[in-house]
Amino acid sequence: MSPRENHPADSSLSLPLPKGVLGRLEIWVAGFALAALVALPLAEMLARRLLGTGIPGASGYERHLTLWLTFLGGVLAAAFDRHLKLSTAAFLPPGRWLTGAQVVSASVTVLVSVFLASGSWDLVVAQRESTEALAGGVPLWLAQAVMPIGFLAIAFRFWWRTPQGWLGRVLVLGLVGLAAAAWALGLRGELLLLPGSVVLLGGILLGAPLFVGIGGFALLFFHAGGEPLAAVAASTYSLASSPQLPMIPLFALAGSVLAAGGASQRLVGLFRGLTGWAPGGTAVAAVAACAFFTAFTGASGITILALGGLLLPILVKEGYPKKFSMGMLTVSGSIGMFPPNLPLILYAIYAQVPVGALFLAAFIPSLLQVGAVATYSARRGVKAGVKRTPINPRQILEAIKVAKWDIFLPVFILLSLGTGVATLVEAAALTAAYAFFIEVVVHRTISFRKDMLRLLAETSVLFGALLFILAVALGFTNFLVDAEIPQQAAEWVHSNVGSKIVFLLLLNLFLLAVGSLMDIFSAIVVVVPLILPMGEVFGIDPIHLGVIFLANMELGYLTPPVGLNLFLSSLRFKQPLVKVWGMVLPFLVIFLIWVLLITYVPVFSLGLGRLLGQ
Repeated sequence: MSPRENHPADSSLSLPLPKGVLGRLEIWVAGFALAALVALPLAEMLARRLLGTGIPGASGYERHLTLWLTFLGGVLAAAFDRHLKLSTAAFLPPGRWLTGAQVVSASVTVLVSVFLASGSWDLVVAQRESTEALAGGVPLWLAQAVMPIGFLAIAFRFWWRTPQGWLGRVLVLGLVGLAAAAWALGLRGELLLLPGSVVLLGGILLGAPLFVGIGGFALLFFHAGGEPLAAVAASTYSLASSPQLPMIPLFALAGSVLAAGGASQRLVGLFRGLTGWAPGGTAVAAVAACAFFTAFTGASGITILALGGLLLPILVKEGYPKKFSMGMLTVSGSIGMFPPNLPLILYAIYAQVPVGALFLAAFIPSLLQVGAVATYSARRGVKAGVKRTPINPRQILEAIKVAKWDIFLPVFILLSLGTGVATLVEAAALTAAYAFFIEVVVHRTISFRKDMLRLLAETSVLFGALLFILAVALGFTNFLVDAEIPQQAAEWVHSNVGSKIVFLLLLNLFLLAVGSLMDIFSAIVVVVPLILPMGEVFGIDPIHLGVIFLANMELGYLTPPVGLNLFLSSLRFKQPLVKVWGMVLPFLVIFLIWVLLITYVPVFSLGLGRLLGQ
């Protein structure tokens, strides 16, 4: 049996490829940009080693390639309906009510996207008068032109995908026309705040993507303050100013390649071989595989979709109760804050703390989390009378042989960073290249001819949906900073909350609510600027605060009634949402104890870094 037959690529995340030439062209353009983003840091690293100097202007191109990938991915995410949104619309009954909600949400999405395109166009026009350019003389406005084009393309995609065909599209145009008429009649400035807020909140609750709400409020508040629409676009463009941001699409690419290549199956085989002999060993193996997988995919929902269907039959066949198994796999999608977890990187960027220090800070809490879930799962296996698998040295050696390239990946990353061979972005590019090497050359689970187009589409949609929220949220964040809202919130906390313990408890409750309503990436951009000054009032280390924040977000993903991973689990296992709530309840208690422990005992987060002198 060939390696490709032995480890088939995981198709649980595969997208239906577009049939039109335009759709495929979009994917190939995104793929070319991805390839360039991988190649450029590698070339710079090689030039530095051989020539003693890097490539002039390479970092500028890397950042602007990330900007282009953000908008290309955002357009593709709109085509596949993959933009992140609240799950509240799922409570509407199918039929007229749901169709009406989709028409309203599409109308709000089109309206906000057109306004964002208008502001972006104003920015591009203003930039054309400047002489600023990237290395080699490429005008800066040309790099910015992807913004208005991308916003308009997204508006068109959502309009075209409106349910009920042309009837729905005409209704959307009519609602957008009503909004334009209200604008023409003088509903502007501060007068627009209340009705605009109601429309945006209604649109989000009815299913409009989160980027629409965040970007819409940024437009609304800046406009009420007398600022031009281009102010929001300028904030979005500042996405290209972060030197570490290219790590996100690079690690996302590595995760997508590993997922598509069947790394999950190799890891499950390895951990089962190593722990199957122990009481509840298969459950422990499942938890460990999920944690390892989430660390590289960066999005816990992907773990549920990719590993849920693979692990559930194995667990049930060995005698684990089905209800327990589904609950365990649901929560196992929310563990794994190990490097190079993408939320860790994004928090470090926004909190302006060293990425390496945050990696170290999250390591011990993650071990505690995985250990607690694995221990409880093993005990349930023993209670259910699950038989142990006899130790089979030959099988273990075979599993290690098959998965050795996968388990070496974290070591490879740490070595490249620890030896100074690579910067953080270069290490991310090395990780992506290494993932391709594993799947294309070693295991041959991915074929360039058969799989590459689908893989490029899946990867572009994944990080496009994530980074697009980040891009538009920058405008909202800048409004908060300009209005001094974080400072005012910190002053209020200082005046009204006298105890650090009380503040941390209130912070946990607030973040739990945020995590149950908002995805972790948009929450980082919107919430982190608010809580950092508050934490500073009580002398909380921003690195410790980051671990608290991320832990609460993962708990929020599992919190009824609208935690994101609950919906993904309901979808994956085809179970009513109410039943999923009951399945995860015991694990919620474990997660809650874990969150409180790392919140009030900072040594778990800061001890390893202090020990290593970080």
